[in-house]
Amino acid sequence: MDFRLKVFYTVALRLNFTKAATELYITQPAVSKHIQELEETYKTKLFERNGSKIALTPAGDILLQHTKSIFEIYRKIDFDMSIFASKRQGLLRLGSSTTISQYIISPVLARFHQKQQEIKVNLLNGNTEQIENALINKEIEIGIVEGQSKNQSIKYIPFLKDELVLVCNSQNPMAQQSEISLNDLKSMKFITRERGSGTLEVIEYALRQVNLKITDLQFEMQLGSTESIKSYLLNSDCFAFMSIHAVGKELKNNELIVLDVESLTIERYFYIITLLGKSDPLSELFVQNMATYYNLKL
Repeated sequence: MDFRLKVFYTVALRLNFTKAATELYITQPAVSKHIQELEETYKTKLFERNGSKIALTPAGDILLQHTKSIFEIYRKIDFDMSIFASKRQGLLRLGSSTTISQYIISPVLARFHQKQQEIKVNLLNGNTEQIENALINKEIEIGIVEGQSKNQSIKYIPFLKDELVLVCNSQNPMAQQSEISLNDLKSMKFITRERGSGTLEVIEYALRQVNLKITDLQFEMQLGSTESIKSYLLNSDCFAFMSIHAVGKELKNNELIVLDVESLTIERYFYIITLLGKSDPLSELFVQNMATYYNLKL
């Protein structure tokens, strides 16, 4: 039954039998068989099938909530009982927004694994909105994001200070200017992240403080990752506001350059997020390790 529930849980999250089969290392017919046996057990449909698309039925949605609770209890049992074996074990499901995944969290994960080799970490990558939704849906236990939407069910802990800087190709004609005026921004072409990105929300807020709207800027393209934005900048005369943590290598190699903007400073914090009132010992252990790595008091 436990494995059937694992199959159901994976299908319910992915809403795709093929993806679930790949993730579980079993065949698609085996996935279908497990779901069929569950439906026979409970004498009700768990999924509505419409061609290649599937969706949870009301019964399926209820089973998903129970399954999440069951697996959460299993995780806590594994972690608590592992203390008696002198080796801490368990699964930590961590979510992180794109910039943090690529430039902040990797060395922390490596250090954590060296100390806690029996603890498995699954890292979900997405924008801030996606990570918050994953936390609310109990697909992860802890997230690290670039902004805070002030969701009432989420606890936000300031983690690490960041600055968003205006960058462009070092060969850009405007790269020689000592300072960019606020009015100059209106005539420049920008590359930006997609809606739901914490970075974009912070930029919008900072612009409002100097009486500019995000619609005052000209956007040539929206791209879904920091790396794709950097690559675009290296091959164009466009501009972008980016985390200083994300462009260190390019600045050092003189591929990109930071431009000062008159009266505009964009600072923010990265936030650790957990569900309000929810205590998870494995998450707390990871946060302690993260604080030690960056010499922070959280």
